[in-house]
Amino acid sequence: MKKHRLLVIATAALVGLTLIGCGKKSNAASSKTVKIGILQLIDQSALTEARKGFVAELAKAGYSGDRVKIDYVNAQGDQANLKTMSDRLASDKNDVNLAIATPAAQALQQADKKTPMLFTAITDPKSAGLVTNPAKPDKNATGVTDLVAVAKQIDLLHQTFPEAKTVGLMYNAGEPNSVYQIKQAKARLKQLGLRYQVHTAATTNDVQQAAESLAKSVDALYLPADNVMAAAMPTIGKVAKAQQIPVVPAASTMVQDGGTITKGINYRDLGKQTAQNGY
Repeated sequence: MKKHRLLVIATAALVGLTLIGCGKKSNAASSKTVKIGILQLIDQSALTEARKGFVAELAKAGYSGDRVKIDYVNAQGDQANLKTMSDRLASDKNDVNLAIATPAAQALQQADKKTPMLFTAITDPKSAGLVTNPAKPDKNATGVTDLVAVAKQIDLLHQTFPEAKTVGLMYNAGEPNSVYQIKQAKARLKQLGLRYQVHTAATTNDVQQAAESLAKSVDALYLPADNVMAAAMPTIGKVAKAQQIPVVPAASTMVQDGGTITKGINYRDLGKQTAQNGY
């Protein structure tokens, strides 16, 4: 097939599901200094954008300066760090904690089942065990999900690159959100009569080898909203460029970091919506 790169396009489509808050909201910032802990899973553009949006929205609501004290920690994708940092935030007795990404939320809720917890950049809070009923959270957690319409993204790939008959799917099998999205992607590809090949990568160190192997035998790549893939997006972009194949990722930030085209989440807006659940 003739392979090429398309002009980078990202559609900012906010599709977060707002959940009912786990505590009472105030109409305006009070004079009390509010203590907020933030646990981010890893350094990657989407999660960082969500955090920036969260902080910006708090400031817009009057929570800035001496009215708020934010303790931000980043686990750098390490499970041991997640536990240590979650325990620390639990002992800090914050007014509210924010968890960014599924593993961060799971670790923080395990460490602290009492402090109100907001979560963001999570695909399926129910299957992650954070809530029993997303419409009526019954635990200490509430937030927004970054679930995207995977079938529509596969349709976008097919419509934009009709010559792509075999699609490569790459993800971290240890992320429940990615497993969920890949299952949907496989189903849609099958409906369209397209073939697919799957490679997994557990860490960013594994991504280049997996991407190089996969890119040689497919016509296009589809990537879910996967934290490992997002963190390694510049590497994936270089591999895809060398093989002259398009990359359709789930998040707009992944396009900015090396993807080709998507209809995905604006994570800064997602963070703002998350903050609105907390005041």
